[in-house]
Amino acid sequence: MSYAKKNLRDIEDMAVKHGFSEHQEARFPRTELGMAATGLTYLMVKPGMREAFAHRHGEAEEVVVVLSGSGRLKLDDELVDLMPLDAVRVSPGVTRAFEASEEGLEVIVFGPHVQGDAEIVQDFWGS
Repeated sequence: MSYAKKNLRDIEDMAVKHGFSEHQEARFPRTELGMAATGLTYLMVKPGMREAFAHRHGEAEEVVVVLSGSGRLKLDDELVDLMPLDAVRVSPGVTRAFEASEEGLEVIVFGPHVQGDAEIVQDFWGS
């Protein structure tokens, strides 16, 4: 088939599966859409919360697009304010994590899919 269509809300919320549902919802529709070379994440950070952990990629460049809400994106030691329809490109090697305002934050993140390229970073925000 030359295309695939899925509603992102119908994709399994992996935050529930991995015990992060207090902080966020995270849906990764790559398999359901049959994507071979592209990675895609639909992420909702709950009001007033931060993502459960930060991460970085060794090779993959990502683009974040804010759908609704507001908050901040921490990129290494820099904080970037976010509002609807902001688009932010993040280079490989940059550690990143989201923080939602009191209205929450809903984003799409996409870039190339590079198997095994993500590295989890603990204690990114400090105390």
